[in-house]
Amino acid sequence: MAGIGIRLNRIFNKNSIAAKLFGFGYSVVVTIAPMLIIIGVVVLMQLLTGFSKLGYYHRELYSCTVLYIFIFALLTSSPFNAVISRFMSDVIYEERYDDIPPCFYTCMLMNTVFSFIPGVLFCAHEYIVGGVNIWYVFTGFAGYMGLMYTFYIMLYLSICKDYKKISLFYIVGMLVTLILCLILNWGFGVRCDIAMLVSLVVGIFLIATLEYAQFRQYFKENSGRYGAILSYLRKYWQLVVANFMYIFGLYIHNFVFWTTDEHMIVAKSFVCMQPYDMASCLAMFTNISSSVIFLTRVEMAFHEKYRQYSEAVIGGRGQDIDRAKSRMFKQLMEEVMNLVRIQFIVSVVVFMIAMVLLPRFGFGGETMAIYPCLAAGYFIMFIMYALIIFMYYYNDLNGAVATSLLFFIVTGVVSYIATTLPVIWYGIGLVSGAYVGFTVAYFRLRKTERTLDIHIFCKGSIMKRGKGKMPSNCVYSRD
Repeated sequence: MAGIGIRLNRIFNKNSIAAKLFGFGYSVVVTIAPMLIIIGVVVLMQLLTGFSKLGYYHRELYSCTVLYIFIFALLTSSPFNAVISRFMSDVIYEERYDDIPPCFYTCMLMNTVFSFIPGVLFCAHEYIVGGVNIWYVFTGFAGYMGLMYTFYIMLYLSICKDYKKISLFYIVGMLVTLILCLILNWGFGVRCDIAMLVSLVVGIFLIATLEYAQFRQYFKENSGRYGAILSYLRKYWQLVVANFMYIFGLYIHNFVFWTTDEHMIVAKSFVCMQPYDMASCLAMFTNISSSVIFLTRVEMAFHEKYRQYSEAVIGGRGQDIDRAKSRMFKQLMEEVMNLVRIQFIVSVVVFMIAMVLLPRFGFGGETMAIYPCLAAGYFIMFIMYALIIFMYYYNDLNGAVATSLLFFIVTGVVSYIATTLPVIWYGIGLVSGAYVGFTVAYFRLRKTERTLDIHIFCKGSIMKRGKGKMPSNCVYSRD
């Protein structure tokens, strides 16, 4: 992540209001801009095509199709991401760039199978039982697979720090989506939901194509070692579990409320609970700035302390290592507290604005009653994820698994209990799961601070080990 940090440091070192605003804007571009672009275009298409005047069935079928495309494309594309990031970082450090294409194609095949099978089964049910037109079903399935590929390829470009190109691809893809939608709807009279869905799928595939072309431009040589990534998957299986459980935990509370009496079923296939799902969306956006804050702070401060500690371990004295370690963990805790303080202020301001303005735009009733508790839950959850990232820095994979697994389990169980509580407490499942996960992650990091010397000098390995056994009473000298 050092590449972004250098750029951010150059911006913020100017110490002016304009520089700080520009730095914040740059952080937005490299983190959450793609998501904001898609959401903005989806909303704009609905406004320009008169979507609100469409029949209730077609409105809900389109809304549920888009909802499922985004949720399940993210779920099925997420399991291997952390391992791929680890593999890519290692081969780039060792300058084995020709090993990246084999990893890309191997994991793409695995993601395709992992996504294709449940997608086909669901679409078969949608067509046979739900009676939805086969072309509508196929278009939705194409959008789901296309978005999975978009998320997957974007991971490789993100590791290469090509954030501006990613944002540009999303802008181009969504601009084509908007223009095509208006041509289909205004020019050829295509019903607005069909025009929007077809255009969105075309835009998604365009983004994936542009991303793939950029990837091919970066990595032209292929070593043919397709099994290399498989050994990483076996070695770092905890990363697969931790990442998938965290992503699954993001939605498990929604899935639980989809089983309640308040749920809605569209075309005998799509299940949702509109007030809860809308409240979840609002709560997530209330706290989404934490991604920008965390990236900015880690890039500008913690990464430098982490680098200094690593250099001290390789060639420093014992007292140099101790000082670097102390500064590094002091900086880590400062960054966590800064993230909490800044995000708390931002979330409270956004929350107050939402509570005042949203009812004027038609948001009210059950949605606004659920929203406050979920907003608190997402606030804690994003802080928890920041701690998981820090655990990745220190290779505490078991701690990451424990954190994400407990987050998933507690969120699901307490959300089930919350279905029997008053509406204002519907979000208590996410609050409980995030709090438990945060607590576990915090104490794991404190333990890491106490035992880091043992991990680095006794359990860790800077150089590949030979066939001999490590002595059971490993000791290192501080002098």
